[in-house]
Amino acid sequence: MPPRTLASLAHALTAAADVEAALVALAEALADIDRFAQIALIRFDPKRSMLRERLVPQDGTVERSSLDTTIDHLPARERIAVTAGGQFVDFTDSTDEFARLFGLTDLDDAGWLSARGIRFEGQLSALLVLYETRKIFGARTSERFGPSAALFDLALVRHLEHEARSEAVQTVEGVTQRVHEEYDRRLAELQDQFARPTGGRAAPGGGGGSQSERVIALERELAKAQEAGRQASRRADAVEATVSSAVEQLERAHIELARRNELLRQKTRTLYLIDRVLTVDAATNDPRQLVDGLLSLVGDDMQAQRCSLMLRAADAKSLFLAAARGIAPGIADGARIQIGEGVAGKVAASREPLLVRDVAEAKQHPLLRDQYFTSGSFISFPLVYHEDLVGVVNLTNRAMRGVFGEEAVERVRLLGLVIALVASRARLPERLSVLLSVR
Repeated sequence: MPPRTLASLAHALTAAADVEAALVALAEALADIDRFAQIALIRFDPKRSMLRERLVPQDGTVERSSLDTTIDHLPARERIAVTAGGQFVDFTDSTDEFARLFGLTDLDDAGWLSARGIRFEGQLSALLVLYETRKIFGARTSERFGPSAALFDLALVRHLEHEARSEAVQTVEGVTQRVHEEYDRRLAELQDQFARPTGGRAAPGGGGGSQSERVIALERELAKAQEAGRQASRRADAVEATVSSAVEQLERAHIELARRNELLRQKTRTLYLIDRVLTVDAATNDPRQLVDGLLSLVGDDMQAQRCSLMLRAADAKSLFLAAARGIAPGIADGARIQIGEGVAGKVAASREPLLVRDVAEAKQHPLLRDQYFTSGSFISFPLVYHEDLVGVVNLTNRAMRGVFGEEAVERVRLLGLVIALVASRARLPERLSVLLSVR
């Protein structure tokens, strides 16, 4: 099964028939992020300030168990933060104790416990508890899991709204039924009183007026109850429509937030790779090691399984292959192409980047017809420093069959400036020409 994205999780939560189905979908999304992490949902009764029920997803099902403990058992600092809702709160000093309380008992390694409050109609209604094992490297699971938990908050609020609406409808129906029963009983008593003195006909006088007034009062009360029920139903429909619209808008907002978070993560990775290349440049004078580092910079950052770095030869009329990965086995370092021929040669001649997205268009190009071709999207970018051509970098076969877009070209533009700067400063074209015997 492919990993869940925020869009697929939002669809699964929207289609979930009840809270248990939504919790199972959230557990599957958590497994894609951290397969060792565990979650539990604690239902909270704000009227009695009691943690009353525990729901733990396991193997596609949900185990329910009674908790019935007050929220005052939680430490004061964590309790206040959890009650406010909206973010995961760490239980740094009492992880083991409260992990057992929340039903996360099958724990082999030490880890972190955090809880997120979910509010409904201004009050705390549930706690989403997350347990993750301790990691030396990488971001906390609670940070990466935040957008998914926020989508679950919306789904849970929708189910709570549905439960509140059903309870209100049942209350109105119960009141209406009791009024009907009282009306039928009073009417039967009145008919019995009218029929008894005259053998089946109503007796004139003798309290009939008060009974008639009582019946009329009951009819008015019944009419009021029915009207109140209709108004409550209309209000519930309006609230349901408002909540659905708000959920849809918030889902879009969370998806946009996740997209921007991914862009930020990519930029952070780019800065890390640039720092690594500059460190290698400062620490080594080996041209092979340096050119491999430059190729790794752009290849790793763009997640390209097939990439190559071509530098300008000494004759200034051709390019030679300085470093590559994932290309056909018969092509060795030092292979040359003339400037103006082929994809890289034409890009070098025009000094303009080339972006191809369409698979059919890419497969028609003679340079891409080999058994290693899996993607119809590629970028060929010229490396220019102080108006001098340094070389060309080529990227294709993006991981997960991704498609390069305009934003990818902008990132390659930044990486190309770094590569051109380092290659020019280290005189890589001249030194590698001699090393690879390129004339």
